[in-house]
Amino acid sequence: MHVTCSVGAVPAASERYRRRATRSARVRRARTAFSRRNIIDDPGTESAADAEPTVAQIGEFEVISRAVADRVQPPSTIVGPGDDAAVVAAPDGRIAASTDMLVHGRHFRLDWSSPVQIGRKAIAQNGADIAAMGARCSGFLVSLGCPADTPVRVTDGLNEGMWLEAVAAGSAIVGGDVVQSPELVISVTALGDLQGRAPVLRSGARVGDVIAYAGRLGWSAAGLALLLADTDRTGHDAVLDAHRVPVPPYRAGVGAAEAGATSLTDVSDGLLSDLGHIADASNVRMDIDPELLEIPVELRSAATVMGVDPLDWVLTGGEDHALVGTFGDHSAVPAEWTVIGRVEHVVDDRASRVTVDGRVHSGRSGWTSFESE
Repeated sequence: MHVTCSVGAVPAASERYRRRATRSARVRRARTAFSRRNIIDDPGTESAADAEPTVAQIGEFEVISRAVADRVQPPSTIVGPGDDAAVVAAPDGRIAASTDMLVHGRHFRLDWSSPVQIGRKAIAQNGADIAAMGARCSGFLVSLGCPADTPVRVTDGLNEGMWLEAVAAGSAIVGGDVVQSPELVISVTALGDLQGRAPVLRSGARVGDVIAYAGRLGWSAAGLALLLADTDRTGHDAVLDAHRVPVPPYRAGVGAAEAGATSLTDVSDGLLSDLGHIADASNVRMDIDPELLEIPVELRSAATVMGVDPLDWVLTGGEDHALVGTFGDHSAVPAEWTVIGRVEHVVDDRASRVTVDGRVHSGRSGWTSFESE
C-alpha cells in the first residue's frame, strides 16, 4: 500500500506568484522593513542587502531545485520530489502523520538563530511527534512561505538544516511547496511507519504504571530565558544551542513501543502540561518525584545567572521534544529512559491530574499557543 502526498504548485500558480511579486515589490519594501532587517540578519547596509540574490529573482522552481538537488531518498520513497505528488511506501498499510507550523517572530527569530538551525528545529519538532507514536519517520513534506525579497542564502540555509535533521531522524524530505507570504512561515508534515506495531497512544496509561522520560528537559527553556534577558550569556552555549536546535530521541520512541509502553507523548509544551494530556486521555492521576529529575550543571549555571529555580524549567519548559510515557513496571523501562513518577487513581475530578511530590505545582504548567506575550 502507498500513500500519495502533494509536492508542488502547478505552473499557473507559479506564474501568478511571479506577477504578484513584481507588482508589489515596492510596497513590501516599505511595509516590511522591520521583518526584512531580521531576515537579512546582517549589519550591512540595505544597498548591500539588495545586491544579494532573492527568491523573487531566482523564482519558485529554482528555490525548490536547490532544495532537492543531489539529495538521497531512502528506500521507502517510491516517487520523490519533482512530480505532482510523492509516493511513500506504507508496508503495514498504515501511516502515522503529524503537522506543525512555525512563524517568524513567534516560534523563531533570525537574530537568535541561523537559517540552518531554524530548519533543523522545524523538522525536529515534527519528527518527535512521529517518535511519540512509537513509529519511525518515513518522510517529511515541507511548505515554505516567505517575502519575495528574502535572500536566497536564507532559504538555502533553511533547506540545509531541514535535510540535516531529516537524515538524523532516519528519513528525507519527499516533497513540498514554496509561496510568497508577508512573513517567513514554515509548515512541516511528518509521515511515519509503525512497522507492524500498534501506535502508542496518550490514552493507555494505567494505575500502577511508572512514568519515565528519554531526552532532555528544561534545556530549551533555559536557553530561551537567557536570550530574552539583558545579560551576559558567555559560557552558556549548551543551553542556547538546545533552544535553537532541539535533539529529540527519535529511536527511543520505537524502543519504548517495542518494550510495551502503555502511553507516550513528546514534551513540546512542558513536562507537566504534556503529562496532563496523558492523564486526561487515560483518566488517571500522575505524580512526579522531583528527586528523580536530573538537573545538570548547565541548567544550574544558567539558573544562577537568571536567579530562578532550575526545577521550574525542567517541569514547565517546552521545546526540548523529549519523550515521556508510562510503562507497566520498572523492568519494562528501556535503559535510556529515566523513571520519574507513578500513575495513580483519580481521587477528585476537580483537582489537577498531575502533581509534584503529591502537591499541585504553583505557577504555569507549560506553554500554550494563544497565551499573552
